[in-house]
Amino acid sequence: MAWRGSISKSMKELRILLCQSSPASAPTRTFVEKNYKDLKSLNPKFPILIRECSGVQPQMWARYDMGVERCVNLDGLTEPQILKALENLVKSGATKA
Repeated sequence: MAWRGSISKSMKELRILLCQSSPASAPTRTFVEKNYKDLKSLNPKFPILIRECSGVQPQMWARYDMGVERCVNLDGLTEPQILKALENLVKSGATKA
């Protein structure tokens, strides 16, 4: 998973929105618990923002150059599917660079 170390090269910011208690956000919470530390250690100066809000649908936002943003709805996705969605966002940003 070499793409994990290139997040900061293809994106400007990553935001993950989730609810602290809803079942729909459970896989997203698991994703954050399992992957945040590794992603942050590989990209120490890259802003990875975790936003918790009651009742919000889980989403992942990627911000690229020139203010371009892409959103992925994470509702119904498993933790491995969320990881794949992040990989796709990273690769999408790499092709724009």
